[in-house]
Amino acid sequence: MVSGLGVANVSVAYSGSIAVDGVSFDVAPGQVLALLGPSGCGKSSLLRAIIGLEPLAAGRVLWDGDDVSHVKVHRRQFGLVFQDGQLFPTMTVAKNVAYGLSGLPRPARRQRAEELLELVGLAGYGPRRPTELSGGQAQRVALARALAPRPRMILLDEPLSALDTALRRRLSEELRRILTETHTTAVYVTHDQEEAFTVADRVAVMSAGKILQLAAPDEIWNRPASREVAAFLGFRTLTDAATAGALGWPGELAADELLGLGPRSLDLDPGGVPLPVLRQSMNVDHFVVTVALPDGQLATVAAPAHVAGETVRVRLTSGAITPA
Repeated sequence: MVSGLGVANVSVAYSGSIAVDGVSFDVAPGQVLALLGPSGCGKSSLLRAIIGLEPLAAGRVLWDGDDVSHVKVHRRQFGLVFQDGQLFPTMTVAKNVAYGLSGLPRPARRQRAEELLELVGLAGYGPRRPTELSGGQAQRVALARALAPRPRMILLDEPLSALDTALRRRLSEELRRILTETHTTAVYVTHDQEEAFTVADRVAVMSAGKILQLAAPDEIWNRPASREVAAFLGFRTLTDAATAGALGWPGELAADELLGLGPRSLDLDPGGVPLPVLRQSMNVDHFVVTVALPDGQLATVAAPAHVAGETVRVRLTSGAITPA
C-alpha cells in the first residue's frame, strides 16, 4: 500500500473544457510537492480537486491507498491555505488559529494556538485582530490555522503571490522550515519558480492541464525535460554543441541535446569571446546587454555599468541541458 497522497489519472472539466488532463503523482508522508506553471495551466483546479472542492471528471484521489474521491471535504482532513489567507476579521488571531479545534476543551485550544503562533514566529500576537497584521503576518496566521488540527496534509494555493518580492523570498524559506519541522505533507501551488524550488522537495511543471516534468528542483533546473519546460524556466535561447563550445562551455552535449541559456548564463570576461552589442537597458541595479551569438540568436548578459563599444567579451558559465 502506498502511504500519503495518491493522484491517479485525475481530470477536471468545466462546461466540457478540460482544465486538468489525466494527471498522476504521489506525495510521500512529510514531502512537499510544488505544482508550478503559468496562470491557467490547471494547477489550482487540480489542488481544488484534491481537497474535494471540484468534482473529478475522471480518476481518483487516494490517501494511504484508500479512495477518498467521494469523501466530503471536511472528512478528508486536509488543510487549505488560500492566496489571501481568508482570516475572520471579527475574531482575534488566537481564535482564528483555534477555529478548527472546536472539539477540544478551551485550555487545550488556547495552548495549541499559542504553540502554532510561536512556530510561525508570531508569539504574543494572539489578542490582535487580522486588520492589525501585515500581509506576511496574515499568511503566517493562515498557515498556523491550517496546521492547528494536525491535518493529514495541507494544500497551499499561491499563498505568497500577493506579497512583494523580498518578503516572498523570506517567507518561502520560513515556510520550508515550518513544513520540515512539523513533518507536514503538502501540495504547494505557485507560478514562481524560485518559490517552488525553495519550498518543495519535488516540483511538477504544468502546462495546459498536464504535467510536463516531475522531479527534484535541481534536476528540473539543470535538465528540463523539453523545450517548453526550459522556456518556462527562462532558458529561451537554445544552442547546439558547436555554439556552446565556441562560447567556452566546459561541459559536453550529445547530438540530440541543446543547451538553454538564461539571463545569468553569460558573464563578462576579458578573455572571453567577442560578441556584437545590439542594445542595452537598465534593470534596477545592473545593465542588461543584448548580444548576438555566433549562430545568430540573441542572448543577454548582465553588466555593472553601461558597456562602451560595439562588442563585449563574454564566457558561457551556466546553462540547462534539454532535448533537441
